[in-house]
Amino acid sequence: MCTTPHPDARDAAERFLATNPGDPATYQRVAALEDDAVAMLGELAGLGDPTGYVASGGTEANIQAVRIARERADSPRPNVVVPESGHFSFQKAADVLEVELRLVPTDDDHRVDLEAVRASVDTDTALIVGVAGTTEYGRVDPIPELGRIADSVGALLHVDAAWGGFVLPFTDHEWHFGHAAVDTMAIDPHKMGQAAVPAGGLLARSDELLDELAVDTPYLESTAQATLTGTRSGAGVASAVAAMEALWPDGYREQYVRSQHNAEWLADALEKRGYEVVNPTLPLVAATVPRATFDALRAKGWRISRTATGELRVVCMPHVTREMLASFVGELDRLEVRASVPVASDD
Repeated sequence: MCTTPHPDARDAAERFLATNPGDPATYQRVAALEDDAVAMLGELAGLGDPTGYVASGGTEANIQAVRIARERADSPRPNVVVPESGHFSFQKAADVLEVELRLVPTDDDHRVDLEAVRASVDTDTALIVGVAGTTEYGRVDPIPELGRIADSVGALLHVDAAWGGFVLPFTDHEWHFGHAAVDTMAIDPHKMGQAAVPAGGLLARSDELLDELAVDTPYLESTAQATLTGTRSGAGVASAVAAMEALWPDGYREQYVRSQHNAEWLADALEKRGYEVVNPTLPLVAATVPRATFDALRAKGWRISRTATGELRVVCMPHVTREMLASFVGELDRLEVRASVPVASDD
């Protein structure tokens, strides 16, 4: 779910490769760029006065969100409620932070089941997670409703928009800080944002929340640090700023429209060939393709993946063109024709 960096983002990453945002007193220019990155991410995510930092990716941001919730929990046994469509990084977070992970099912449209969430929360719930652009089906959970459930039990709400955050501003979905009582968010410039890897993002609604992560740094000129990693390259910070300056908002809008049209074209092509397809609400297509066909496509060199339940999964990232998709469908047709030809026997 990453893509070719924008040329400006590539150049910026190279220029700031040897800087360290973890030491802002020494590397003041990249520290200022990180403030710019957070402000731009906040604009995308409906947050007028954001706080946060440029992380290594969604995994780090999700772990940090769980850590914030654990630190604020008024319970010796905090739990985190996550839809089964949530990223596997929440399993890592639960292991590292020693919190209980409560996975809840999704409904027939692959969004979190709200009744299951209500049945899973209790007074020990520290965090509820909603996904805005799921990894397998590109679905957006009902974020405002999750916010109301979180408020009812005194929990925080975290939105994982690592992939979806750079396309959702151009849709009618309600997913961000301006739509709901969201406390923290993962949003990654190195996915649909076209920054160089690694460039993730953690946003928080208030400094108070981010302060839960702060630890003293006595041998640095700065007195405290809230990031999970200490030393980190400024390449991601500078690359994120360069990409957003070049593309927000019109470039990202054009990219979303193109990617969404590609996903809808592919879904239609697969449906016409008799495959069962999950309707692409964002630029991601999942379809039921026989395992033998999938394996044959991989053997032909197609870089494809499967969902947990076995469907073919194609993410229409900015570098994926209509020509690529047409070539892919043509290969699929040839494989299916060969599979349908009877094999001659010796009888």
